[in-house]
Amino acid sequence: MKGSISTIEKRFGFSSQTSGLVASFNEASQASPLAQVGNTLLIIFVSYFGSRVHRPRVIGCGAILVSVAAFIIALPQFTLGDYEFDRSISDKPNVTDICLPGQASVSEPEECTLQKAEESEKALFLLLLGQALLGIGAVPIQPFGISYIDDFASKRNSPLYVGIIFAATTVGPAIAFVLMSVMLNIYVDADKIPV
Repeated sequence: MKGSISTIEKRFGFSSQTSGLVASFNEASQASPLAQVGNTLLIIFVSYFGSRVHRPRVIGCGAILVSVAAFIIALPQFTLGDYEFDRSISDKPNVTDICLPGQASVSEPEECTLQKAEESEKALFLLLLGQALLGIGAVPIQPFGISYIDDFASKRNSPLYVGIIFAATTVGPAIAFVLMSVMLNIYVDADKIPV
């Protein structure tokens, strides 16, 4: 999400502060709403109960929660109105006819603002909910995955498996940024390309 945050800002009319909140909400949800320490509190809680639960099952539940979160994060694109990035340019300097919540549009001041404000609030709720679930679902993977490998893999293969986990957590986001740069070149609604 971090690579496409400017696109989300434009699509739903978020301020930079709001889009920053959305982008960082999965880290905040892992601890508390006021968290600056990432997922420390929830990881401590999850790690403490790690010896009392079936670790692969909890990792699987976390993966399912991450999948549900990805679906919820994608919902605003499909459930809210079509994306109209620009209809016309105003003859006044520094004013466009882009419909943003909280700002009057040149051609349709009240209708545009009310409709977009409602869409923006729905999108913000869905994105924050998805990011919160993403943060909660991702917590069990590191502590349970590494301890499970350490307990059940052979002493010879254990470092290899832990290295694969750390390599995946490093290379995965890099691949995601490369794919994101390719995908951002495609118009939002591919079936409705403007002429």
